[in-house]
Amino acid sequence: MKGVYCIAEHRFALASLYPAVHELCAAYRCGGPPSFLIETCRADIEQEREKAAAADRMAGRPVVDHSEGYLESVAVYRKLARRLLEDGILLFHGSAIAVDGMGYVFAAKSGTGKSTHARLWRQFLGDRAVMVNDDKPLLKIGPGGVTVYGTPWDGNHRLSSNIAVPLRAVCLLERAERNSIRPISPREAWPALLTQSYRPDAPDELAKTLPLVDGLAHGARLYRLGCNMEPEAARLAFETMSKGESL
Repeated sequence: MKGVYCIAEHRFALASLYPAVHELCAAYRCGGPPSFLIETCRADIEQEREKAAAADRMAGRPVVDHSEGYLESVAVYRKLARRLLEDGILLFHGSAIAVDGMGYVFAAKSGTGKSTHARLWRQFLGDRAVMVNDDKPLLKIGPGGVTVYGTPWDGNHRLSSNIAVPLRAVCLLERAERNSIRPISPREAWPALLTQSYRPDAPDELAKTLPLVDGLAHGARLYRLGCNMEPEAARLAFETMSKGESL
């Protein structure tokens, strides 16, 4: 199956074995000549099956038997992420939300509550808040700052928008009994930012990734939030991050 799509301002042709990835990307379909081609084969699917099984075993979970269509969609995003590194675009594991046209990204270990915190922002801010991507947004990092892009790979809740917004802040979430937030330095944030960034296996591609993580650390306000997942956490985080100081 074939189609042309535009994601993060990059138009590309996609040739796949199964229709699932085209259905996933339907909102990003476009016309015009593509700049590059992403093509999958059965070996890509098997590689993703092995990676998913290894991740399940490492986490102590039962190994999930994913459909081939799903595994192919993961392979497509991996190929796209690797290609976009050439243009300063980083795949980041986090929940991205836009408020009044400015982007905020929440990052944390899986299960900490990124999506829950983003939902609290939407409840607190109403129509002012729009989900950009609830799982794996793309971040374009350049001398003028960082731009957050929606993508169709948007997590279990399927929350995303085909939009681009300037990034104002990144917030590292931690569970806590009482809500508290403080600005942090790029040095303090760097290890967590690296952990949540897509890191290719190939050394030459990893060499392109590390400067982007550094650019992210220096291109946005950085905060650490201890939160109890109550509505007050959203109010405190938004009011601090939208107006507050940075280090």
